[in-house]
Amino acid sequence: MSLTIEQLEAEQVKLARMIAELKQSAPTFFHIPESHIELKPGQQYAGLVLKDDGSPSHHLILLPGEAEEVNWADAKAWAAKAGGELPTRQEQSLLFANLKGEFKEAWYWSGEQHESSPSCAWGQGFGSGSQGHGHQGSEFRARAVSRLFI
Repeated sequence: MSLTIEQLEAEQVKLARMIAELKQSAPTFFHIPESHIELKPGQQYAGLVLKDDGSPSHHLILLPGEAEEVNWADAKAWAAKAGGELPTRQEQSLLFANLKGEFKEAWYWSGEQHESSPSCAWGQGFGSGSQGHGHQGSEFRARAVSRLFI
């Protein structure tokens, strides 16, 4: 008995379907490279920040100290003097989730300028957990972070 091209093509379609089903049911492995992070006095580990594709990007470290009633430019300068930067909006969400107790129930500047309003920058409310933007001349609080990229 000889096989026809049509029979082989039908088997190929069947195999392709079986392979697709197997791929969907296969486990996904999430690899976090081993890290030993030395924290200096007053620093706190905030957590792992992920890239848009879900892979690890960096570890976030909250630095000691806090600036009160500073505009955005002064907040950025203060964070740099403290040896870090203002956190991104994503990082502020992680800080709220993991280290909320280290913040006053107040608004804190992020390091991100508002996309469509260049005179505004983003911030995080650590009382409510909400994020919003304010005029860069407004006075909020600030905390600095450092990043350990993977």
